[in-house]
Amino acid sequence: MQYSFLSSNFYGPVLLLIISCVIMIMETQSVSASSQLQLEANAILNSGWWDTSVPGINISRRCQWYDITCNKAGSITEINYWAYYPEVEIHFAKFNLTAFRNLESLDVRGSNLRGSIPPQIGILSKLTYLVLSNNSLEGSIPWELGSLKNLKTLSLSRNRINGTMPASLANLTQLEYLDISNNLLVGSLPSYFGQLTNLQWLQLGSNSINGTLPTFLSNPTLLEHLDISNNLLVGSLPSNFGQLTNLQELWLHNNSINGTLPSSLTNLTLLVDLDISQNLLVGSLPPNFGQLNNLQRLQLRSNFITGDIPPQLGYLHHLVYLDLSHNNLTGTIPGSLHQMISLDVSYNYLKGPIPIGFTGYDLRGNKDVCSDLLDDQINFKFQPCPHDKHTSDKISKISDKVKHKLVIVLPILGVLILAFSLLLCLSKHHITTNHNKRANTTTAKSGDLFCIWNFDGNMAYEDITRATEDFDLKFCIGTGAYGSVYKAQLPSGKVVALKKLHGFEAEVPALDASFRNEIKVLSEVKHRHVVKLYGFCLHRRIMFLIYQYMERGSLFSVLYDDAEAMELDWKRRVNIVKGVAHALSYLHHDCIPPIVHRDISSSNILLNTEWQPSVSDFGTARILQHDSSNQTIVAGTIGYIAPELAYTMVVSEKCDVYSFGVVALETLVGSHPKEILSSLQSASTEDIKLCEILDPRLLFPGRAVLLDILQVAIVTLSCLNPNPCSRPTMKCVSQYFLRPLAPLHIPAREISLHQLMSQELSMT
Repeated sequence: MQYSFLSSNFYGPVLLLIISCVIMIMETQSVSASSQLQLEANAILNSGWWDTSVPGINISRRCQWYDITCNKAGSITEINYWAYYPEVEIHFAKFNLTAFRNLESLDVRGSNLRGSIPPQIGILSKLTYLVLSNNSLEGSIPWELGSLKNLKTLSLSRNRINGTMPASLANLTQLEYLDISNNLLVGSLPSYFGQLTNLQWLQLGSNSINGTLPTFLSNPTLLEHLDISNNLLVGSLPSNFGQLTNLQELWLHNNSINGTLPSSLTNLTLLVDLDISQNLLVGSLPPNFGQLNNLQRLQLRSNFITGDIPPQLGYLHHLVYLDLSHNNLTGTIPGSLHQMISLDVSYNYLKGPIPIGFTGYDLRGNKDVCSDLLDDQINFKFQPCPHDKHTSDKISKISDKVKHKLVIVLPILGVLILAFSLLLCLSKHHITTNHNKRANTTTAKSGDLFCIWNFDGNMAYEDITRATEDFDLKFCIGTGAYGSVYKAQLPSGKVVALKKLHGFEAEVPALDASFRNEIKVLSEVKHRHVVKLYGFCLHRRIMFLIYQYMERGSLFSVLYDDAEAMELDWKRRVNIVKGVAHALSYLHHDCIPPIVHRDISSSNILLNTEWQPSVSDFGTARILQHDSSNQTIVAGTIGYIAPELAYTMVVSEKCDVYSFGVVALETLVGSHPKEILSSLQSASTEDIKLCEILDPRLLFPGRAVLLDILQVAIVTLSCLNPNPCSRPTMKCVSQYFLRPLAPLHIPAREISLHQLMSQELSMT
């Protein structure tokens, strides 16, 4: 009884006390949570970043704004600010960072953000993603930034940030992506970079960083991208760079790096892009560069590199861009390099004749290169190729000895042969003659006549009429801007496409000029994404061109056939857009003078069995002369023509850029994007989501290909800018496709066209 009495008198009040404390704690937490939400709301209202007078921008519904994400309690966890009016300045000083204790992601790129990065940013302990790039920020990097120990992504690029990188950044051991490029940073590379072992992307280019390349940069072995270009670095390349076996891009161009290229670079077998141009490198090219099987771009121009060009470079199947210009290279030009899409070995000390597949422009400035082509001798000051006098003398001596013996032997043999021949001819003249004719005809037709130029036009006409049964309609596979297109199988078994211009069409000056223009253009260009011209025939009755046959037809026909369109998956569509971009970049920037196609459309993009594209139909292409007005009549396909041609007749590369943008958008949408093109000129793009316009016949792209599609979309919208001066060049587009796109950290289905249009596509 005593125990029971004690229990009821002691434990009862204790239990009540505990319950009261729990209630008080819950009430305190509720008040605290409510206070936190109010702090966040006030910070947004007072920042001036959002115009809450705009319909739809209701502060009480802030968690539903497309640039704000909240947790279940309603507290803000992500701010992905996109400027509604890019011309309006916003200021960091007005933004109360201390109110956002639960913030995990802050993205304010390209929003005209002014001021300096406030020290209060260090209080955001949960922050994992911080992007402040493409703004007008000034001042130094605050020491407090090093308190964000959970940070994985930090981008401060394209601002006016100065000073040195603070030592506190050593605390950011979780960092995977660091970009402080295009600022005003000074000082040497901090040693703590060696402690950031999770780094995958390090971009410090275009600053004033000095000193040497330290060996500790090899410590972050997960590094995939390293850019310290356009700085003031000196010294040699560390040999232990070969430990960065995950590296895919190494950009060190435009510094003062000296010494030789270490052989350890060949350990970087995943390397895709290597650029160490415009430095002070010496020595020869390592022959084992041939081990870099994934290399696509190699740029070493403007150094003091000596020795021969290793032929092994030509056997790298993925290498498409090679620039070794402005060096001290010697020896002859390896013929194995002829497969490059873009090759520049100009201004060296190379010698010998120009190999097959090269142009004089590729080798300009090499005084000992020779050419027997008059154009090369005039345009590039090449000397005619000399004949080997020693060999000629030797042949002459042998010839004299043979002549001396023939003087004695030939008369005797002649009499015997003549007598035998007369006897044979009398008996079998007719049979022998017919047999010889048949043998000669068969021999001539068994070869691949259309792989060489200047073939027998009569023979070509005979073969073609036989293969097409005199141009029967059953062999016709389409019609172009002029003439008809036929499929023909030659006696050799080769299948070709034939574009035929009828006699009455040849009498029309415009059609005849287009036909001859196509011959002129395609006989001078060589690119894997430009349709191959095998030959041509100028007959008095019929003229035709013989092309590479593209089995899948045009991109237009594939997109408008549901079965084929579904087979054309996202990865194939991205590769088609990239292939066309590389072809146009070649025409605009690697041909001398530049070539403007003027009729880029989905009907003129042909596909082979592997879904690889080729640009075709160069009948209206124009050789661009930069010293003339380039005025012409409007050419092209309705729906693809650049808008400026409505009020000016001046042709430029930017006309092709716009048409390319339409084709790229059509490839994503699955049909001609007429309505979308109209909406791009209005503010309605804020309401158009990318996921809403993608071809509905395909499943929504998965994570693996989504970034590629975003990259295509960003490029496409830049190319469709109504102001031609604001469009990127095709060279810029081509190079942009060779770089990986940084994750946008926005839900894929929430990305709008407006957001993609605000992404900056560098014009350099």
